[in-house]
Amino acid sequence: MDTLLNNLDVFVDGFTLTLQVFLWAALFALILGTIVGAMRVSPVAPMRWVGTGYVNLVRNTPLTLLMFFFAFGYPKLDLPNVSYTTLAIFALGLYTATYVAETLRAGINTVPLGQAEAARAIGLTFGQSMSHILMPQAFRAVIPPMMSVFIALLKNTTVAAGFSVAEAGYIRASLSERGEPAIVVLLWVALFFILLVAVLSFVQRMLENRLKVLR
Repeated sequence: MDTLLNNLDVFVDGFTLTLQVFLWAALFALILGTIVGAMRVSPVAPMRWVGTGYVNLVRNTPLTLLMFFFAFGYPKLDLPNVSYTTLAIFALGLYTATYVAETLRAGINTVPLGQAEAARAIGLTFGQSMSHILMPQAFRAVIPPMMSVFIALLKNTTVAAGFSVAEAGYIRASLSERGEPAIVVLLWVALFFILLVAVLSFVQRMLENRLKVLR
């Protein structure tokens, strides 16, 4: 307990930044993943090709390599300077969006084909069918796997610690300089991550129960 209380500022700062990175990356991944998921089931072949290419390329690239690109490659492209934290958010968002897209695509495929055909029959465009009929049902169907994607994102934020982002994954290295025992620090970090995952699991159950009532 002394390790925690004597270094509470480091733990608070680290997990505050972790939550910020997680929330922004989750929002970015959800928006981009929804767009890519819609492209994956689009009747327009070029859109399907772009969506499929993005998913296959990014999902099969290790997250560490994406982080390397944004940390060391991006600054050499003569683009606007941004912080390592922002670059980490982009890398995590781009990577997680592929899993969001595939999860949503699976949810869309659970919607009976007749509903999409009925939408076309009454004159709805593909975009209208997706936003009013397919996506609402898909999101309800994929709440558990989607929450698993975001739980994985939360844990993946620790990768950013290796690229000068002082979030939770950086706490051990920081406290080692103060002479704190590494194993104790890691156990506290693990405990806080378990608590955060428990919160996400609670949100998942709450959403499942609420949407179950709405059906």
